[in-house]
Amino acid sequence: MSEAFRFPVVIAAGGTGGHLFPAEALAQELQRRGRPVVLITDERGRQYAENFPASEVIGVKAATFSGRGPVGRLMAGISILTGIAAARASLKRLKPLAVVGFGGYPSLPAMAAAIMDGVPACIHEQNAVLGRVNKRLAPFVTAVASTFPTLKGLAPHAQGKLVVTGNPVRDAVIAKASAPYAAPGKLGDIKLLVFGGSQGAQFFAKIVPEALGLLDPGMARRIHVVQQARPEDEGAVRASYAKSGIAAEVAPFFKNLPERMAEAHLVIGRGGASTICELAVIGRPAIIVPLPSAMDDHQTYNAKFLADIGAAVALKQRDVTAKKLAEHLSAFFSDPAKLDAAAAAARSLGRPDATRALADLVETLRPKRARAAQAEPGATNSQGFSSSLRVQDICV
Repeated sequence: MSEAFRFPVVIAAGGTGGHLFPAEALAQELQRRGRPVVLITDERGRQYAENFPASEVIGVKAATFSGRGPVGRLMAGISILTGIAAARASLKRLKPLAVVGFGGYPSLPAMAAAIMDGVPACIHEQNAVLGRVNKRLAPFVTAVASTFPTLKGLAPHAQGKLVVTGNPVRDAVIAKASAPYAAPGKLGDIKLLVFGGSQGAQFFAKIVPEALGLLDPGMARRIHVVQQARPEDEGAVRASYAKSGIAAEVAPFFKNLPERMAEAHLVIGRGGASTICELAVIGRPAIIVPLPSAMDDHQTYNAKFLADIGAAVALKQRDVTAKKLAEHLSAFFSDPAKLDAAAAAARSLGRPDATRALADLVETLRPKRARAAQAEPGATNSQGFSSSLRVQDICV
């Protein structure tokens, strides 16, 4: 029996698409290499993991301490400890090559179990700011994989663990990585894509139709909009575009979003890591409005990745008016060279090899079968991390 068959990689992920998309991409790559994958997630995540590419999906209890009173924190602590115990039992049975966490509280039990039992552990941070769970775990893991070259919040003593892999993107995005970009001519059709999750859809549903309605009528007639909108906003968005004479396709969800992105001349969206990296891989110019409520304002730092080299315009939501957005749209649509330059700049930052790079890193985390769990408490094991993780270290 080969090692690849005997020793799986355990992925710890759950919660949002920002955590699950790169986890799925890594799982697909590892399976292509003949490496079995097991997903450990929380009970809620297990309900949505039917299509996750794993040979086994294990649900354990998880919780967050954030926003809870004393009783709530106690109950969360009990859930976390229960989840860690279950994860440790699973790791003992699986004997994994490594455990990879993608942030968020659903990843915490499996990651804590790996660290406590001396299993090589790696975290991947999608955003330009280290998430709170990953920030707690960083001192104890073998490696910290990062989407961006600079990772805000990583302690100085952990900088040596940083490996810039990029953010794994879905196979459907990779398939569009070579799609050529050609800005519309002075009279050609202009294709605009607008999306941003439920909160982005709500904000954009009002501001984007208003902004397009302020454009020169000749320019407005050339625009074809594909826009994500909540079901309760669909009718109003369609009516607004019809009133302005703008062709629009409006829906709550687009299954083929990478294809739509590749067809677009300009994208309006939020600053989530997956959005930023998909724009870079496919190479499309954008107007980014970071979500104001994003934890630690991480979307603003994500957006700077594109904005700093002219691949995107980043706008604070509080400053966005229909008039200001219309001015930015007009500046892009009246200058094909500006669009071409922004698209080229975006593509220059793309990392279509991110999934491979992360998989390569994971496969270097080979444990010695004499498990480091036998080390003295507080010792640093042969993989380079401290095994003295305590519950108070992970109270997030």
